[in-house]
Amino acid sequence: MTIEERKYPGELASPQQLHELAEEYRKAAHLLLQQGRPGKPLTRAPFRLSAIHAIELYLTALLLRCGHNPNQIRKMQHDLSARTEHALEAGLRLRAKTVTHLQSLSQNREYLITRYGPELAATASQINRLTATLEEVAAKVTILIALPPRTPRKSELAVGGEAQGLDSAASLSASVAKPMT
Repeated sequence: MTIEERKYPGELASPQQLHELAEEYRKAAHLLLQQGRPGKPLTRAPFRLSAIHAIELYLTALLLRCGHNPNQIRKMQHDLSARTEHALEAGLRLRAKTVTHLQSLSQNREYLITRYGPELAATASQINRLTATLEEVAAKVTILIALPPRTPRKSELAVGGEAQGLDSAASLSASVAKPMT
C-alpha cells in the first residue's frame, strides 16, 4: 500500500464517532481535574490537555456534521479559533465570553504550552474558565449533532448550491440553542 492510499486516522470517522470520543475526553478531563492540587499549576496540565482536546473534537464533529471536508478540517491543525469561526458560521451559538476564550486558547498557544511548556503552566487560562468553555461547547454541540439532517429548500439549491442548503446546524440551532449572554 502506498502512502497516497493510506487514510489519515480519523478521516473516515463519522461525526457521531468523533462526538463519542469527545465525550470520553470530557469525562477524563473531569476525573483529571480532581487530581490537580492548588498552587501547583503543573498538576492541572493533564486536565487542560484533555479538556482542550475534547473541545477540538466537539468542534470537529460539528463541522463534519455540517458537511465540511475532513481534509480541510485537518489543515486547521489544533487551531480552535479557526474551528470556532467555522462552527459559528455553521450555526453554533456560544456566549461571547466563550468565543473570546476559544480565540485566546489559540492565540496563547495553550495546547502547545500544556503539552511542552511546563515553565509557562502558570500563564494558562483559569481552570474555571476552561471548564465552563468545555461544558458549553459540549452541551451545545451535542444538541446540534442530535438534530436530524435538514433537507435543502429548492430556493437554497438554486441560489447557493448544495453546501448552503445542507448546513443544517445553521438554521436549526437558533431555535434549539439560544445564545447565552
